[in-house]
Amino acid sequence: MTFSPKVTSITPSTTLAITAKAKELRAAGHDVIGLGAGEPDFNTPDYIIEAAYQSMKDGHTKYTPAAGMPSLKEAIVNKLKRDQGLDYKPSQIVVSCGAKHALSTLFQTILQDDDEVIIPTPYWVSYPEQVKISGGKPVFVEGKESNEFKLTPEDLEAAITSKTRAVIINSPSNPTGVMYEKDELKALGEVCLKHDLFIVSDEIYEKLIYAGKSHISIAELSPELKEKTFIVNGVSKSHSMTGWRIGFTAGDEKVIKLMGNLASHTTSNPATVAQYGALAAYENDESSVSMMRDAFEERLGTVLPKLNAIPGFSCVKPQGAFYLFPNVKEAVEKSPFSTTDEWVEALLEEQKVAVVPGSGFGAPENIRLSYATSLDQFEEALKRIEAFVNSHQ
Repeated sequence: MTFSPKVTSITPSTTLAITAKAKELRAAGHDVIGLGAGEPDFNTPDYIIEAAYQSMKDGHTKYTPAAGMPSLKEAIVNKLKRDQGLDYKPSQIVVSCGAKHALSTLFQTILQDDDEVIIPTPYWVSYPEQVKISGGKPVFVEGKESNEFKLTPEDLEAAITSKTRAVIINSPSNPTGVMYEKDELKALGEVCLKHDLFIVSDEIYEKLIYAGKSHISIAELSPELKEKTFIVNGVSKSHSMTGWRIGFTAGDEKVIKLMGNLASHTTSNPATVAQYGALAAYENDESSVSMMRDAFEERLGTVLPKLNAIPGFSCVKPQGAFYLFPNVKEAVEKSPFSTTDEWVEALLEEQKVAVVPGSGFGAPENIRLSYATSLDQFEEALKRIEAFVNSHQ
């Protein structure tokens, strides 16, 4: 029996593998602390749940246009104008079944076979797999830890070939939590314009930014950059709606239309009730978003010093999202384990703490921990991690 090489070449999600192992241990009665979560630990705000429920009672349980309800697209247009000062038309917006689906549909639309997409490392685990499924080739460029994992214009320029089609910018980043400054985005943008590249700007963590900083989209910086940029975003992280599966893409009208055509033959439309929930999210005030952001910032301030105090750990301070991405090379080298992946597996077996190895993000010397969990649980996890490190010196 033979299968599609595009599918058989996919690397399984490291995050999901660790989560599955943790669930298996819990089911066996073990006290497991999971720090692999890529979702807020708050429930969706009540006003969103109520709006979705009311939409069903009002009979909104049928198909919508494949590219999303007109009212939701209009709300997204208003959101982009309000938050980034960007002017879009509803015809430049396509609503998808989550930001992951938005990215996948975008790559399938803009890539031809063997087109290259530059992906800075560390990267979100699904970027390279989505590019490969779409017939493209992921080209990895190291974001050096000494530069807070950020891609430099010089390194970007050096990676560009005649086949380069696009570059991905994720700010704030999963897994590092770092964020590009305005001048850094401008410098990267100049390289992209010079080589006529598409910019895929993943902005899903834009509302979870700390220390009084504000999100900057590369599309804001000039009309030329806006023309070449596809903004990908959604309500999953900002409004704790990961299971609702609503994301969107904003960009060139011709590409957006093609994405809608593709969606019409794959998903029909994003779930109608979820679209009404997203509509409520974008049309109401953001007090619940601010509350969640403040809670994450408080946790970060508490746990980061304790994490850095663990022998052999060194972590760049995140500016957004809800992840810590410490370098654990020294701790692993002093242990009997050959790789970080083995070290992570032993940590789960011995201390019942689930973290994600950095190999899945293109950074094998690091691990990812999510502080989208209670402070008590995270602090207990850090105690267990330190005990594990000390026991294997």
